[in-house]
Amino acid sequence: MPKTNAPAPRLPVVAVVGRPNVGKSTLVNRIVGRREAIVEERPGVTRDRKLLDAEWAGREFTIVDTGGWLAAGDALDQQVSAQSERAIKEAAAILFVVDATIGITEEDARVADLLRRSKVPALVVANKVDAETRDPDIWVFAGMGLGDPQPVSALHGRGTGDMLDALIGMLPDVVEAPDEEPEEPRIPSVAIVGRPNVGKSTLFNRLIGDERSVVHDMPGTTRDTIDTLVSTEDGQLRFVDTAGMRRRAKEASGAEYYSLVRALQAIDGADAALLVIDATDGVTRQDQRLAERVDAAGSPVVIMLNKWEMLDAETRAQVLEDVEDRLAFLAYAPILKVSALTGLGVHRLFPALKAADDAYHRRVPTAELNRVLAEAQAAHRSPAGRVLYATQGAAEPPTFTLFTTKSLPAPYLRYLERRLREHFGFGPTPIKFRVRRRSE
Repeated sequence: MPKTNAPAPRLPVVAVVGRPNVGKSTLVNRIVGRREAIVEERPGVTRDRKLLDAEWAGREFTIVDTGGWLAAGDALDQQVSAQSERAIKEAAAILFVVDATIGITEEDARVADLLRRSKVPALVVANKVDAETRDPDIWVFAGMGLGDPQPVSALHGRGTGDMLDALIGMLPDVVEAPDEEPEEPRIPSVAIVGRPNVGKSTLFNRLIGDERSVVHDMPGTTRDTIDTLVSTEDGQLRFVDTAGMRRRAKEASGAEYYSLVRALQAIDGADAALLVIDATDGVTRQDQRLAERVDAAGSPVVIMLNKWEMLDAETRAQVLEDVEDRLAFLAYAPILKVSALTGLGVHRLFPALKAADDAYHRRVPTAELNRVLAEAQAAHRSPAGRVLYATQGAAEPPTFTLFTTKSLPAPYLRYLERRLREHFGFGPTPIKFRVRRRSE
């Protein structure tokens, strides 16, 4: 299994920690100047670590939004708290967010104790100080032994400039890269998409060799997109773990809506997609809708039938039949039978992605293209019209313009696509046709 590439960080890392619902994600959005972290007035919305680039007064740094730290809770709460503790260990500085309207809670006191023992420079950020009348409320937090608290209103922006000035003073120097350093090549991204609880985060963690994304058998555990670089024999890949999609964006609300928007953005921006399907459920209507959305993005797709080890021979045959029938529009996509939990079949993913990426960027000679189309038409004539000639107008995905005497029926276009795919070895990548009518 490939392991994450871990070069020395060029920017200092700032972790935003604290118990749930104190405004950590709102503060992160305020610092980065855009709505990146999901915000909702409900504890536990942020569950994974999310890394974002930020800048203040000419100083750049990476900010890490974490889930809320809890002194006690169920298995999921404990995993979220462990993510926060890990972020503290990896940080150069900490923003410890507390709620000035409530005062010190048991969770606040335990996080403060953890920070004192960690020796990482920490700044206590007393949030929800929306007016000067609340300024005296912050001084109770001075008793936690982490220095003077900084009053802010993450929602309205009050005091955030002074808070960032104080933070910048805590950061270590950054070693500037030399001017002649060559530009780093673009790293392809792969979005892991699927319904909730089909095993996306388990697969993500297995691929990156790290417990980066919180895994739990509760649907909706991942609320935001999480990405990590992975080194493979063919270079680096960026895997993006997305939130599970239950419904259409117009039917979602609150945090679920923003989770869905992030997932759709990840699909549109990805170079390839892994469509994860729970083989024990078969292909559901939700899987079909999501597959249509992935196909519309025009990127290579690999279908991953997860939990394959749980099926008997008869059920396996039925699931493959369902895929062929209900996902016929993804007939070009390779199908991998895997177990994200045990690792069964996961090693076949990287060769499949490499083949898909090669085909996605492929261009073919015009003369050979037209020869193949002529042979295809000679072998099987169209019931209406014919192709006079063709050109490849674009790659990513391969897109062909067909100049025809009449509009060609959809079944005949699929026939021509199959002949091109077989001859040129396009394999697991979509092919697009544009038909232009010309007189003979």
